This record gives sequence, C-alpha cells and structure tokens, in this order.
Amino acid sequence: MDGLTRIADSISADLKRRLPSQRKTQREKLALLVATMLDVRSANLMDLAAGLPRAADRTDMRYQWITRLLGNPLVVSDEIMEPFAREVLEQASALGNAVVLILDQSKFSDRHQVLMLALRFGERAVPLAWRIEVTEGAIGFETQKALLEAVAPWLPEGARVRLMGDRFYGTANLIGWCQERTWDYRLRLKGNLTVFDGAETTTTAACAEKRTFYLEDVELTARRVRTHIGIIHDPGHPEPWIIAMSERPGYLRTLDYGQRWGIEPMFSDFKSRGFGIADTQIRIADRLDRLILVMALALYWAVSTGQWDALHHATPSEKKA
Repeated sequence: MDGLTRIADSISADLKRRLPSQRKTQREKLALLVATMLDVRSANLMDLAAGLPRAADRTDMRYQWITRLLGNPLVVSDEIMEPFAREVLEQASALGNAVVLILDQSKFSDRHQVLMLALRFGERAVPLAWRIEVTEGAIGFETQKALLEAVAPWLPEGARVRLMGDRFYGTANLIGWCQERTWDYRLRLKGNLTVFDGAETTTTAACAEKRTFYLEDVELTARRVRTHIGIIHDPGHPEPWIIAMSERPGYLRTLDYGQRWGIEPMFSDFKSRGFGIADTQIRIADRLDRLILVMALALYWAVSTGQWDALHHATPSEKKA
C-alpha cells in the first residue's frame, strides 16, 4: 500500500500544478482513485474498493467512498481534462504537422454509448473529452457539435487541425461545421448519399461501383454542401472507403483516413484489453462519466511514464531509432 500511496501523492502533486484552484479534498480523493485504478485495472467498483488504500476495514465502506466521489457534481471531467489535453495538443502541434483529432463512438455499458474525441498521438490515440448518452444508435450532430466546441478552445493558436470520423460522422452538418472553422477533415461517407456533380445526380455507392475515385467540388445531400470526395476500394476489402475531404482528392490523401484506426487501441484500453469498462454495472450517466475520467487520467499517467522511461532508459533498438 505504501507504494500505491506514493503514486497517489505524485498524481495529487501533478493535479495541484495543473489545477491550482481545485479543492484539496477533491484532488486527493481523485488522485487516490486514479492510483488504485492503475493498480487494479478494473471497472468493477468492488475490485477498486478492495484495492483502495484506505484505513476502513470493511470493503463496503470503501465502496461507498468511491460511489460518493463518482456522484460528486463538483468533479467536472472537461475542467479536469483541459490542462492534460492542452499539453498533448501543444506537443502534437509543435511537430509541425496537422493535429489529428478522431471522433468516434463506442458502447461502454449495456445502457450507454460514449462519443469520444481523441488525439492521435504517435501510433495510437489519447482521450481529450467525451459525452455519454443512453441510446442504441448513433449520437446525433448536436452532441457532436457540443463536444467539438468544448475542445476547440484548447487547441494551440494557429494549429492546423484534421478531423477524422467514421460513417456516423460523414454528414453535411459536420462537413459544414469543419468548413466554417477551416478545419481539414477526412470523414467516411455512407453509400446511399446523393451526389450532385454539375448536371449529373448520382450516389456515393454508384461512384464507387463505376470506379470514379476522385470527385472535386461536388455537392453532397439535399443540403448541397460542397466538398471533395476520394474513393479507395483495395482488393480483398468488402467495402470501399468513400471519404469526404477538404483537400483536392488523391490516393494518399484518401489513405490518410487510416489514421482514424489509432482510436481502436485506446478503446481496447478502456474495454477488453484494459479496464473492462463494458462490464460496469453503473446505471447513471454522470457516474460513468467520472469513472471514464479516472481511467483517462490513469491512461495519461501510463503513457507519460512510458515516454519518460523510453527517454531515460532506452533499449538498444530505441537508441538507434
């Protein structure tokens, strides 16, 4: 327990540096739960309670301590994530390339779908912010817009941004939103969308079937939003990639859409490969939101620790790289 307590003290000190106005009691409790999450690696609150380094003898008392923290409305995920997100966004922007944001949705429990905005960081993604809804289908544009507008002010001034999104997000609304902010985008389109190319009217699927791989400055759907479209259908793949993009289409620019897959390992960290959040019995959305916050902070600490170790204790192959 002493080692776990020392980790919690380090996390608490880091939170104090990033969030100087955060209440001390909230900071210390959150740090302790993040450290326990790193140790236990489970979304099951009873598992967390069993591993929590507190003096209470009974596990049910530690369980109540956790549920009170997850139910605290003063623990606001966006506020706590902001300084962490700003730091990694600054690091990504400093490399000189476009900052690649990935918008995706995943089922995190029997009731809840989570819309996640993540940053592609190296070969994977790290979470920036999220929204939770009780739904069986896609989370709509208004929630997508609210999430994007919450994170947009965190971006470094002058940063070039590229938004990646799967077929839930290849909509005229989101394309128009990106264009208003001069964001680059690669958004996958469904095959049933209407395309207006001059006097010709067709569909995205028909363009793919005719092997029309590049469409420039066409109008999409009844809203007639103007965009470019790139299409790739590689051998062995059952469906083509039909990608709306802000730049003139080409093979490599269409292939950029593959950067979206960086979010899949991150979702695995939350779910099957990591904390097992899909097995949680939490029924209330705001409590699930704060549990995701604890996991997100744990992921940031794991990633930053790995970066530090690679820098200071590099393997022979890492030194060559």
